[in-house]
Amino acid sequence: MNFAPRSPGTVTRDQDHFFSVGEPSGDQHAARLIRQLANPGGLAMRNDERIICRGFGGPSMLAAGCRVDLDLTRHAVVGIVEVLPKLREFFRFADQAEDIFRSGSVDSVVLVDFPGFNWHIAKRAKKYGIPVHYYCPPQLWAWGAWRVRKMKRSVDHVVAVLPVEQQFFNQHQIPVSLVGHPFFDAVAEQKLDTAVMRRFHSQQNSGERIVAVLPGSRDHEVRSNFPIQLETIRRLDRELSESGESVRFAVAAYRDKQCLWCREQLSEEDKNLPIDFYVDCTSEIIETAHCAMMVSGSVSLELLARETPAAVIYRVGRILHAVGKRVLKIDSVTLPNLMAGRKLFPEFISVGDPAPAVDFLTETMRAMLQDSFYYAKIRRDLQNLRNEHASPGASQRAAELLRSKLFGDLETLPEKNSLGMQTQMRDAA
Repeated sequence: MNFAPRSPGTVTRDQDHFFSVGEPSGDQHAARLIRQLANPGGLAMRNDERIICRGFGGPSMLAAGCRVDLDLTRHAVVGIVEVLPKLREFFRFADQAEDIFRSGSVDSVVLVDFPGFNWHIAKRAKKYGIPVHYYCPPQLWAWGAWRVRKMKRSVDHVVAVLPVEQQFFNQHQIPVSLVGHPFFDAVAEQKLDTAVMRRFHSQQNSGERIVAVLPGSRDHEVRSNFPIQLETIRRLDRELSESGESVRFAVAAYRDKQCLWCREQLSEEDKNLPIDFYVDCTSEIIETAHCAMMVSGSVSLELLARETPAAVIYRVGRILHAVGKRVLKIDSVTLPNLMAGRKLFPEFISVGDPAPAVDFLTETMRAMLQDSFYYAKIRRDLQNLRNEHASPGASQRAAELLRSKLFGDLETLPEKNSLGMQTQMRDAA
């Protein structure tokens, strides 16, 4: 779609951005970036400029005004088992992108996550001398240092969303700029459901504290981790009832079928448990919760943005855990912990016997509910980290960067952005 129509008789300076986005979350991040390119707010746009966005993406990008040549989000896959049957199909998609590059109509390529496929898009774009920018880059700093050479060959500039990414790419002398995480834009834009909020506030006013229970967004995560969370709820209910404390557990499911499965795990003995199940109320639950027990994932960024203390678990098989210990180069699986450089959110990786994970969750949640000094310290630390790294505006900063890289106007990007983070600007040439 063309934003800002051509004026008759004028020479335009078109910006033709080709996006390649394969994950639903990336589709949402790219859509916010596209809206900022189209309606830049604080950006100074020349009268002779026109923005053209097209490429591979999903429904959010389409709604933002992008011409979607292929809905790549419908083909999102996880793991080698899912990838292999679709290899020929993905190569055909890459050929389709190359046909577009060959036409000479593309000024820059913007990749968003989805590295297995996007490496091929980057390589083909470079054949035609098209600048390649990687927004929300793959987590090479965690597991893929061996792919650094590929990044150097194929990508002109990394648009980092986490401080650890900036540090990693700087160390490997890959041009990088830190703009902040677009997830915080989503939190800032979101309007909470007032009816749901009234219900939760009513519970709080009656003296009940709410504990958020976040079992994960993928089916296998829910099935692996919710039984641990449920056993923790049983233990806490027995302990807190004896001390006269009133706590209600709010399970925030991602899909209806996951919510139903979680309900089905309750036995006849659980009929009096103070537990409720919800779908599509995750943000409202996090906003009003005293604390949370969660499965590791991007929802940890929302807990940071809303300053809600949490205990984190993640259950893995023995083989995956053994491989992970060899491959992963990080000491935490939680993004706010990586941002802080220490474990603000206590976390536990569960392998084999689930009992130690239940013990960990029970002890940590008990401390958050009963130890006011411990709880206040976590809240303070979260507030400090939020003020430093969780400000909205990442999408606008990324849009500024793309324009400045395309036209060479590096002075349009300030030395210090509004997150208080130093922006590293290097020429990709």
